[in-house]
Amino acid sequence: MAKKRPQTKAGRPQLTEGEIPVVGAREPCPCGSGRRYKACHGRAAAHAVTELVQRPFDGLPGECDWVALRELVPAATVELTLKDGLPEGVPSVTLATVLPMAWPALRRDDGSVLLGLQNDTPSGDISRDLADTLQRALEAKPGTPVQARRAPADGPRMQDLLDPEGVFEPVVHDGFEFWVPDPENATPEVSASLERANAAAIPTVKLTGVDAAYWCETPDKNHLRWVMPHPEERLLDALARLHAAGGSSLGEGTRLVGSFRAHGLTVPVWDLPSGVSADDVEKPAAEFAERLATALASDAPLTADERRARGGLTNRQVTLS
Repeated sequence: MAKKRPQTKAGRPQLTEGEIPVVGAREPCPCGSGRRYKACHGRAAAHAVTELVQRPFDGLPGECDWVALRELVPAATVELTLKDGLPEGVPSVTLATVLPMAWPALRRDDGSVLLGLQNDTPSGDISRDLADTLQRALEAKPGTPVQARRAPADGPRMQDLLDPEGVFEPVVHDGFEFWVPDPENATPEVSASLERANAAAIPTVKLTGVDAAYWCETPDKNHLRWVMPHPEERLLDALARLHAAGGSSLGEGTRLVGSFRAHGLTVPVWDLPSGVSADDVEKPAAEFAERLATALASDAPLTADERRARGGLTNRQVTLS
């Protein structure tokens, strides 16, 4: 059996970290180490695109609403403002909770772009995957969907593409007719997808008096799900103070039942009687926000009753992401 010729490093160009290109996993690493790319610089690149980013929407305008639209709201849209303005031939860019056939994005016939938020993403950074999809949608031919792919590890994130001063104002819809300008002339595939989506959508309303709070209607009872930006431990302490003092409800027949964890934020959830509408809960929610602000400002140690209340709230947490 012939001996392998030893690898020589003489004369190989030594590249800096920023100059090393991406190559096939089994190809020699361009850095000149003699190892395969996947065992050398490809390892760091793979880790960068698989490592979970706990708060992917941190730093974006309306972070709490991003989380709500990703995890809680069936049908909603938001007009996005790009940092560098709209490219020529693109009249608008709209974020949507979900698109027909679960497309990651769609370039419409008129050149406008719809970007889907609730799709599965191939890496651990939703923001980077969305930014990659958006960039490809901006360059796609009008009238074509954009398919999913793994975003480059060094690609931009949504924080790099969107105007940090832009307004983020979700519009909640009763159904998914926003998918197509003319639903009656949609293709059979899109029409079938639209019909299925509308049948599954839970009626949802965004409150106007407080931020990122969403009322929804289910057959047995209604709910209020409120995405909050406060650090989790401090928020749980504040909720426990209010719960122990009898101040955590939103009125007669309502109760704080627990919370979700989603993308680094906490989402308290209230059960509401089926007769309580979104309008009915507007004033109680605003009053609760004032009580919560007072509780958040307290640094006093929790009492025994408050610790018990906190333990109950912690036991009723569900992690969504």
